[in-house]
Amino acid sequence: MKFWQHILTKLQDSQRVYLLVVVENSGSSPGRQGFKMLVAEDGFILGSIGGGVMEFSLVDEVKELLQTENPPSFIKKQIHRGKIKDGSGMICSGEQTVAFNLLNSDNISLIESILETLENENTGVVSLSSNGIQFSQKALKNKFEYEINSSEDWQYNEQIGFKETIYIVGGGHVGLATSKLFNSLGFYVVVFDNREHLNTFEENEYAHKKTLISYNDIEKHIKQGSSNYVAIMTNKYTDDKLVLTKIIRSNYKFIGVLGSKAKLKTMREVMGNEGFSNEELDSVYAPIGLSIYSQTPEEIAVSIAAQIIQIKNGIN
Repeated sequence: MKFWQHILTKLQDSQRVYLLVVVENSGSSPGRQGFKMLVAEDGFILGSIGGGVMEFSLVDEVKELLQTENPPSFIKKQIHRGKIKDGSGMICSGEQTVAFNLLNSDNISLIESILETLENENTGVVSLSSNGIQFSQKALKNKFEYEINSSEDWQYNEQIGFKETIYIVGGGHVGLATSKLFNSLGFYVVVFDNREHLNTFEENEYAHKKTLISYNDIEKHIKQGSSNYVAIMTNKYTDDKLVLTKIIRSNYKFIGVLGSKAKLKTMREVMGNEGFSNEELDSVYAPIGLSIYSQTPEEIAVSIAAQIIQIKNGIN
């Protein structure tokens, strides 16, 4: 979201911006499909299309184009095998094709539509071609679609929007670290807490949404669905148990609870006596995260992210 916001800011400042997007890649290319970069007239740069001497050279090329009157929109193949035609100067092998699309003040409303879509947790399709950029409220079967017939006849479509959402129940130090990591992984991050004036909650700039709630109706705040993940990490055993009992019978891709094995064993026994089945309790990842002897909030966040990525990618 911040990427598109930076583009909008530059356009509103009457600057032209080149949007660089990797539309295809193969082999060990450092730039992967969907990698993005913006280069503004004032020299501001954000994002990456693979790094290294290739990126440095392409950015220099774009900066020169931005000094001309009518810069074109085009695609450029980069082959990472030394000094050959279309060579990138890199030797990591593989290939990538980069689209260069010029944006100006005429595109402000389009970028605003993209941002509105992201802010409302909806999805849309960004389309690039030699004719420029378009945006539509529709869905693709796959995240990326592209067709390259020639340097003048090409089309690239990308589904944007947050496919996965992580709900973090508990805005403490681990919640803050987990928010930061999942934000960088492209998840829509929602954080809940029931404590007022909690500094780690108030200072959490990585959550897309933060809400103070009562855990008694937590189930009303978490959308069900196979793309939704729930990480419970409140500051009290009683609140952890309360939240889990409220959502355990709902449809989520993942429910995990932070805590020691002893605490979670007790919670399981109590909930079992309250009528929750072994099958229901077995569906909960408790303790949450892969067992990598995590100590700090940041290490715990890594263990949680690794476990959720495993599940998201179908690796059990």
